[in-house]
This record gives sequence, structure tokens and C-alpha cells, in this order.
Amino acid sequence: MISSSGIMKTFCGRANPTTGALDWVEEGDEYDYHQEIARSCYADMLHDRDRNEKYYQGIRAAVTRVKARGERVIVLDIGTGTGLLSMMAVTAGADYCYAVEVFKPMAEAAACIVKKNGFSDKIKIINKHSTKVTVGPDGDMQEKANILVTELFDTELIGEGALPSYEHAHLHLVQVGCEAVPHRATVYARVVESEQLWSWAQIQPIQVEECTLLPPAAVTRCAGAPSVCDVQLSQVTPSAFANLGPLCSMFSVDFSRPVSSAPHSHSCRFVVEASGRAQVVLSWWDLDMDPSGSIVCSMAPSWTYSDPREYPWRDHWMQSVYFLPAERRVCEGEELSLTVSHDDYSLWYSLSDSDQSDVATPCCTCQAHLLWTRPRFGELNDQRRRECYLSALRSILRPDSVCLSVSDGSLLPVFAHLLGAKKVFSLENSGMSKRVIEQFLEVNSLKNSVQLLEIRPEQLTSGDVEGEQISVLIGEPYFSTSLLPWHSLFFWYCRTALSCLLRPDATVLPSSATLYLIAVEFQDLWRIRAPCGTCEGFDVSPMDEMVQRSLDFRESREAEPHPLWEYPCRALSKPHSVMTFDFQQCVPEQPISSQGTVPLTGRGRCHGVALWMEYSLTDDITVSMGLTEPVNGEGQCVWSPHRKQGVYFLRDPWESSGDGQASMSYNLTFDPNIGDIKTDFSVTRP
Repeated sequence: MISSSGIMKTFCGRANPTTGALDWVEEGDEYDYHQEIARSCYADMLHDRDRNEKYYQGIRAAVTRVKARGERVIVLDIGTGTGLLSMMAVTAGADYCYAVEVFKPMAEAAACIVKKNGFSDKIKIINKHSTKVTVGPDGDMQEKANILVTELFDTELIGEGALPSYEHAHLHLVQVGCEAVPHRATVYARVVESEQLWSWAQIQPIQVEECTLLPPAAVTRCAGAPSVCDVQLSQVTPSAFANLGPLCSMFSVDFSRPVSSAPHSHSCRFVVEASGRAQVVLSWWDLDMDPSGSIVCSMAPSWTYSDPREYPWRDHWMQSVYFLPAERRVCEGEELSLTVSHDDYSLWYSLSDSDQSDVATPCCTCQAHLLWTRPRFGELNDQRRRECYLSALRSILRPDSVCLSVSDGSLLPVFAHLLGAKKVFSLENSGMSKRVIEQFLEVNSLKNSVQLLEIRPEQLTSGDVEGEQISVLIGEPYFSTSLLPWHSLFFWYCRTALSCLLRPDATVLPSSATLYLIAVEFQDLWRIRAPCGTCEGFDVSPMDEMVQRSLDFRESREAEPHPLWEYPCRALSKPHSVMTFDFQQCVPEQPISSQGTVPLTGRGRCHGVALWMEYSLTDDITVSMGLTEPVNGEGQCVWSPHRKQGVYFLRDPWESSGDGQASMSYNLTFDPNIGDIKTDFSVTRP
């Protein structure tokens, strides 16, 4: 629509994760542009010195080889990003470089950076997908390149479409026999047994009183979700898994030759080194930047290094965890074949007695792997957490209790029935979650013990609950749409919408939620938001400036969701409760505000603030979605692996002396109309 001032306005409908309402958000024409720029993780790559140095070495070596043949050096850089690799190529002696970048904001940033560094006459930025680039007198490129430089890789190597892009480039954009940087990629894998990792893929039997809840056969037989589980594997300690076989070299791709994106399988035979249950495949890859393999950029986790301090941390490339379609007992000395298959965008693994040439793509058939994320599987399997909920339910349930559960795909209503509640109802947010819970009830002979209602809270009537008044309202709370800690306050809005169906003396579990914060120094995560200024001698500050303008365009800095168990940090303050939400009462009409200061008692560089929720199930039982153990004397933080915590990065990190003279000031406001918390933090210096 056009406003009275003549400015074009765009309104986008978005489901609010906290209130559950459909919000119509006004967005200007440049909203998406600034949103993408502000959220880009370019800094992580620019701070990845190991990656940058290896690319630079490989590019210099390739330019030298082409020049030694007496040829003019023409470089094609696909996925140029900031233009860094193109500038490296020109500095190394390339005569001309075509830099391709499909993302318009990044292409504009690259053009600005290239100009600022004085390379505009030798680098042409092409804002297209590489498969749309043309060669010829009137084309994007005047001639085919004899050096192909790319950064098209993700944690799974091929997930960003590297294979189709290489395939097209060799057919249309580069000369036969071109040099490629990187020259080769090799994928490695190892079969392991791991109770921790396997708990991310399958529901284990659950003991409730005298009853053992079994997972449905459809779930245990299911191959699971096809998407890769990318993780900072360095944070999974070697004691959390047992190696059952050697590290296998599964396959290599030579990028200097024509590449095929057609589906293919590769098998590696190995001898089992230890008896156990084959459940999980750990996988990563290496890049050889030159044909000799003397310049290697490795994605191997830190515990593969003789000196872990030499491990080059990066977040744009991690390691992969793949779950076998079913666990298998294996014996020491047994010979097996591990097969990796791929299409043009993804990999998957299988284990058998013989080589397999055609392995079907894994596909979830039980719907549980579509309903629950991997962290959610881990949460449902967490015995200590489960016992907290069972203990709380035992303390509040009575033989005449009428329970209503509000959480996505939760087993709490099943627990309530087994603990003796008179009637149990459960609101399910989708037909999928309803069907998954129905499977659990049916396989455990509990059909009709819980009434599953696929209906929104505000639409629920007395007739839907058989005319009963609810005496116990329960929730974990867990909702699939939640990202930030306070998004789970959707439970509070549900409780408010259900007020007319609750008895005046109804028990609400959890009874309240408290938002906590702690000032932290990150070991590595700070890199993803740190300004770069210069990188390998090139001025990339225009990218920093664009990000800052984008943050200013969005008016306020925001907390970001991160799974902090993967990102070590040290506490520089004590945990501090800043805001409590009373679920015994309805959502208030007026905002809730909280201001104060937290002394910085730890020595280190304060990069920002971590935020999380703790839920009071009863007066003496609390479940934390953040810190799960007290912070020790060294400031070590142990975070829940099941939920993401909120992280607010300071614009200017502050060196704390640890004497308590400096403090973190906070100003938080919860707006009940939009269900969001506006955050503002700063360091008060002595």
C-alpha cells in the first residue's frame, strides 16, 4: 500500500511465536536487504585465518603454475562474498578476475570493497547465479577462465549446491585442464556407538512408576530425518562415544576436472575394531588447495589434533553427525562396508555386510522425526529432566484431577494419566503432533486414556473437555516455533485464553518462569559478530559499515538464539534473575520492566550477555533451560544442550579486571502486546 506521504509500505503476515497471533508487520522495500546483511556470518569467515591463509597459498601456487605455461591468468571466483579471494588472486598476479555473487547485498558490498582496495580495473563483480553467467563478446565474461576459485561449501560439503555449480562451470565457464582452488575435497567418516548422540535420533523406553513406555515400532524402524545434523563436534568429548572402526576415506572430488552432480554411492570396507552397537557416523572433510596435497584445510574436530590449541575454530564449517537407519550389533574382527550416498545437495550413510551400489535416500515415515528436532529428541530422553517433571506431577495430582496439557508433542499428558489423574486432555498444535502421540498411546495400550484435541486454546469450549473444569494445567513448556528463551511464554498466553475453563483454585505447572542473565567472555563465538577492518592485508571495512547501517536500520540490537553448549564461555558475573512471569495470573495489559546492574566479578573480556529461562514447576522443583550446574571458581558454564539460549553481543567488548568495580547495566521491557522483550545492555566503567 502507499502511505499518505507517498512511501510504499509492505505488510507481511507473521505468526508471533510468543503470543500465537498473526502479526501484520510493516516493512519497507529495503527490509529484507538489511535483515540479511545484519544476520550474515561474513565475520566468521573473515576471522578464519587458517582458511584465508590456505586459500591465499593455493591461489598463489595456481597463478604461478599458469604463468609458468606462458598463459594469461584469467580467474573465475564463484561465490565471491566480500571479494577477498578475488583480491588475493589479483595480488598474486592474475591478469583479470570475474567474481560471481548471487546475493545482491553481498555483491554490492564486494564491489565497494574491491573499489576501496584499488582493484576495480582488474575485478568485475557479477551479481548472478553462476549457472546464469554467460561467456562471449556480449556476455558477462569475455573469455573462459583458466583458474577456478570457489567457496561454495557448507558443513556437508555439497549442501550449498557445489556439485551443480562446478558441473556447469566446467561445461561453460572454464577452459579444459583449468587449475582449481581448492583442487580437491575428501570426505571422511567413522562409525561409533554413542548413547548421547543416539538419543538425538530415537526415543528410548521411559520408566513411569511400574510402567515402561515403549516407543512405537514405526519410530524405531524409521530412517529418520534426511537433513544433516551439523554440530561443533569438538564439544562432544571423546568419552561420549566409542570408536567401532577406523577413520574411513569415503570419496574425493577433483575440482580441476569435470564434476557430475548425478546421484552416486561410494563404499569403504573396514574391519570392526571393537564390539558394540553401530549407531552413528561422524563425518568431516578436508580441502587440498593444490594438486600435491601440501596445502590442506581440514575440518577435523579438535580432539583429532595432537595439540588441540592448534585447532582452527570456525562456525561456517563444522562437522556432521549422521544417524544410521537402525542400530546394529557388531563384533570385533567383523568385516563391514560403510556406504555414503549423495544427490546434488546432501549425503547419507548406511552400513552392511557387502558393498551397496544403490542406497535409497532416508525419509521419515513415522512423522516423529519431522515433529521433533534432534535437540528435542535429546530433551525427551533426558532422564534427570524427566524425573523433575514426574516428581512435580506426583506432588500436585489427585485422583479427581482433570488435567489439560499445552505443549507441542509432549509426553506430559501420558505421564499425568499414568500417575493417576482422573481425566487428561492435551492440546496439539497440528495433526502431525496428534498422530505421533496417538502412536505412543496405542503401542502402550493407552488408547483413549488421553483426549487429544487439535484446536487452538482460544477456541476451546467446555464441550471439548466434556463439561469439566480444569483443575491442573500443565506444560513443559515447549513449542516448535520458539527460538529465543521468552518465546515459550506462549504457554502464558494459552493459560490466559483458557482462564474461563480453569477452576478458581486450579494448579498451573510450571507456576512461573524467571529470566536470567550472565555476563560472559566467549572463547570463540565473539568472532561471528566482531568487526574485521582488515583481512589478510585487505581493507574490508565497507562490510563492517554496511552491517552497522543495517543494525541501525532495524532500530535496535537484538538478542540472538545460540546453543551455548557448543560455544564455550566463561562467566564474568554471577547469574542474575531479572524478570519473573507469574503463570498463576493472566498476562498483564501493561509492560513489565526491569532495570539494574550486575557487577563484573570475573577477569576477562566481556563480549556480551547470555539469557535463559528457568521454570518453577513447584515451590521446590525448578528446571533450567540455561545453566544446568553452578558456575565454578574458574567461571566455567555448563549449558543445557536441549534449548538455545539468548545472546546479546556488546558493540564494544570490555576488559573486566574482576574487582567488581565495572558492572553490566541492563534495561529490559516485556511488551505483552507483541510478546517480545526489548533488551539494552551496557558496561558501566569505574
